[in-house]
Amino acid sequence: MGIERRRSPRYAFAATAEIFDEKENARTSSQVSDLSMQGCYVEVRNPFPQGTSVFVEMYTETEFLEVHATVAFLKAKVGMGLTFNDLQPCFTTVLNKWLGKAATRKTTRNTTLSRA
Repeated sequence: MGIERRRSPRYAFAATAEIFDEKENARTSSQVSDLSMQGCYVEVRNPFPQGTSVFVEMYTETEFLEVHATVAFLKAKVGMGLTFNDLQPCFTTVLNKWLGKAATRKTTRNTTLSRA
């Protein structure tokens, strides 16, 4: 098993995302599959190249978040990891709320599994 290098916990999370490469005027829709305080992983068939600066809009049924990000890594035809840059305070509140809910779901699931 590899060494864990993440600065904060990553949680399973589901949201819709629109990702814009403003330099190339390219746009793609995707699904967020996990989330942390520093970034997220999005499932997308044609990921942008590593190092690409993007603008991300994430949506759940009740809330949204907008943030500039950088493609940290990619898996061809699978998805890409994004590192958040310049998260505005109003969206930090949304992100903290989403992470709190995701952490609660993970704790509840782990407790249920350990009792089985």
